[in-house]
Amino acid sequence: MAPPTENTGAWDIQPKDAKRALAEDAYDDCLSCRVTGSAAFIGLGVYSYYSGMKNLKMQEKAIMQSATKYKMASRQLGIATISATLVGMGLWRAFN
Repeated sequence: MAPPTENTGAWDIQPKDAKRALAEDAYDDCLSCRVTGSAAFIGLGVYSYYSGMKNLKMQEKAIMQSATKYKMASRQLGIATISATLVGMGLWRAFN
């Protein structure tokens, strides 16, 4: 195979051509895609909060009697953090 030369044809891209190509490649979602995506994330966040807290309440006695150092408050914080992150992703998806 011959070593590359100064004139490589398709690989000879100038910086202004690269910037123009990136600008043309910008992708913009349709409104229905944004609504569906954001609703899915927000719905998943709400569902994970309510189902997670419900399951914690049902298992509270067993959790408090267990030898683990992760009791109710840390588990509730974890569920709230995951849920808030999912809702935040939904809001970001809706507006960006």
